[in-house]
Amino acid sequence: MKNLVDIHCHSIASGHAYSSIEENARAASLRGLEVLAITDHAPSMPGGAHMFHFHNLRILPSHIEGVRILKGAEANIIDYRGSIDLDEGCLPVLEFVIASLHPPCIPFGTERENTDAMIGAMRNPHIHAIGHPGDARYPFNIADVVAASRETGTLLEINNSSLKSTSFRPGSDAILRKLAEVCMENNVPLIMGSDAHFSGDVGLFAEAERLLEETGYPEEMILNKSAEAFLRHIRID
Repeated sequence: MKNLVDIHCHSIASGHAYSSIEENARAASLRGLEVLAITDHAPSMPGGAHMFHFHNLRILPSHIEGVRILKGAEANIIDYRGSIDLDEGCLPVLEFVIASLHPPCIPFGTERENTDAMIGAMRNPHIHAIGHPGDARYPFNIADVVAASRETGTLLEINNSSLKSTSFRPGSDAILRKLAEVCMENNVPLIMGSDAHFSGDVGLFAEAERLLEETGYPEEMILNKSAEAFLRHIRID
């Protein structure tokens, strides 16, 4: 089965990414994707998009280059209660929101603090996924986070960028393998994200696919494989 969905993609609005939304959509179309979420960095990230950027995403068409475009954001978790840096007026505009722990936005916490931050964000009904949970600088209790994913339906991302040899998140491989194993034991679906900051990386998941295959994670539980199943999971028509 091929991958039809990429949930994590940045445009030039993120400040340190290098392709336009149209260039990303064109790359997605060429790779046979049916759904692409544009998830630019929220305002607390240095260089990230202004709040007006997210409010104005309503002007985007639903499809570009034949690809369903989800108007999204990668929000920053800014405290250990799981608060994020997008306001309540902005969130209803967005169709897909990732919440992530980033060093410029929240200090590296203890395992308990990081776990509470992630679970707090997962209980926000506007959050659809936790981004790159394999970041070893933010240790967390895998069993607790998987239980929260099962309870809330918030997806956990297998971030392809984190698994590359060039990644600045060393140690992600071991954490994500354990995460996949616990998700498999608890029948919790996973989603892969390219975390593309350039159109050439849109829809590429080689490292993430290899990890999931090696752990024996069932292909039918990977939500990238079915646009219909993914959209149904996040309650989008």
